[in-house]
Amino acid sequence: MHTDTCDVLVIGAGGAGLRAGLAAIEAAPDIHVALVTKGSLGQSGVTATACSDRMAFHATLKHTKPGGPDNWRYHAEDIYRIGGCVSDGDLAAILARGAQAAFDYLDALGVPFVKRDGLADQFVTDGSKYARACYTGPHTANHIEQALVRRIRQTSIELVEDAMLVDLLLTSDGAQVAGAVILASNEIKAIRAKAIVLATGGVGEAFEVNVYPPGMTGDGYAGALRAGAELINMEFIQIGLSSVKTKLACSGSMMRAIPRVINDQDEEFLARYFPVGTPPGQVYSVLFAKGASWPVSLEEKSHIMDIAVFREMVAGRKVYLDYSRNPHGFDPSALDGKATRWFKEAKGVDLTHVLNAPTPLARLKAINPQSVAWLQARGIDMDAGDKVEIAPAIQHFQGGVKIRTEGNTNLKGLYAAGEVAGGQHGANRPGGNALLDTQVFGKVAGSSAASFAAATALPPTDVARLAAVQTKISGMQTARGLGAGAARKQL
Repeated sequence: MHTDTCDVLVIGAGGAGLRAGLAAIEAAPDIHVALVTKGSLGQSGVTATACSDRMAFHATLKHTKPGGPDNWRYHAEDIYRIGGCVSDGDLAAILARGAQAAFDYLDALGVPFVKRDGLADQFVTDGSKYARACYTGPHTANHIEQALVRRIRQTSIELVEDAMLVDLLLTSDGAQVAGAVILASNEIKAIRAKAIVLATGGVGEAFEVNVYPPGMTGDGYAGALRAGAELINMEFIQIGLSSVKTKLACSGSMMRAIPRVINDQDEEFLARYFPVGTPPGQVYSVLFAKGASWPVSLEEKSHIMDIAVFREMVAGRKVYLDYSRNPHGFDPSALDGKATRWFKEAKGVDLTHVLNAPTPLARLKAINPQSVAWLQARGIDMDAGDKVEIAPAIQHFQGGVKIRTEGNTNLKGLYAAGEVAGGQHGANRPGGNALLDTQVFGKVAGSSAASFAAATALPPTDVARLAAVQTKISGMQTARGLGAGAARKQL
């Protein structure tokens, strides 16, 4: 087996992995950092491909309300509260306190955040008391990925593309990582390292309906668990209503436009899942609220909509959002105060009149024309009357490899950041915190790994474990059985 060496090995090149690699090389310019990416740099993984109607980067900034030197504490409290008090409070504080620096770094790299009077425009997302969500539009994550990739290419970081983690290597006592075995361009090879940062993302591919790109197979979770790393909060998985065709998260303006929610029999079925006699105004107020409480959460009344969609699908009926005409009985004056207040204030101009638009499509174009254009470019032409088929989709794994305050794990030399890491989120999280997480803990893990590597000799590899990995790989290459897709369907 071919073997390479490096000081810091970063596995994964989404937002967290890119930030970790940069933090490592910026903290210790003379060390050898290698970055492994499962596909092509900047084109694979969640950060490079994720999209929603207005993607949020959740950050407490100097001008964020309510203001004051301890402004970050409100953010940390929101993280802990919406997480059901099962996140690590210290990690929540690090995430909140690191938001300004994370934003400034990306801003300096040229991420085109929308600004008003020179300051980042911010809006309220689910789970947040104050407006903290920064954005560039539907492509916030993609813009962040592109900026980080540009910076990566200016450094001495070694790129290992089209490669995936097979297993982690350990010292003979099992207490320290010593490297990793990877599959690179169909060749098995080992990379010995002083420190490893796992940034492999979640495991959306375990579920048939998900918003993940191909390749998100939980390699980091599995490799870390086999190596003896602790995992935490793995039972908490976020699910949200998404476009079946495009995987667009149908949050925010997609719901605030108040479309018809119909099944394949053209029945507006939502009212059937509310108590008998519920006025249409209350039903459509809940539909509007789904825009700000997108992942299903029992604490939010809008969970009725998720359940309704799911039950329709169980009954064998497909579900669509129809923007061609207003829902039956729709009366803007019957909506609750939250809806009317949002249309009056959220965009910085009074758009109350938009509520009286003749169609939901007209409302959507007024509040977020980018979503309409994005869908049209992907084969859903709402101007021509196309409907958006939706389904509950796996969206984010809250738990992962348990990290401490330096991004470190219980295994010496192993660090983790991003969705593969666990503890910074609880059962739920404020919308946009996942993208922030990639930058804050990517930096923490990368700089910590660099410091560790600079003060550590290259550890010896457990030869027996390496031999066992080789044997396992050989068996897998000759084994016959169900393909991955068929196995997933059975699961």
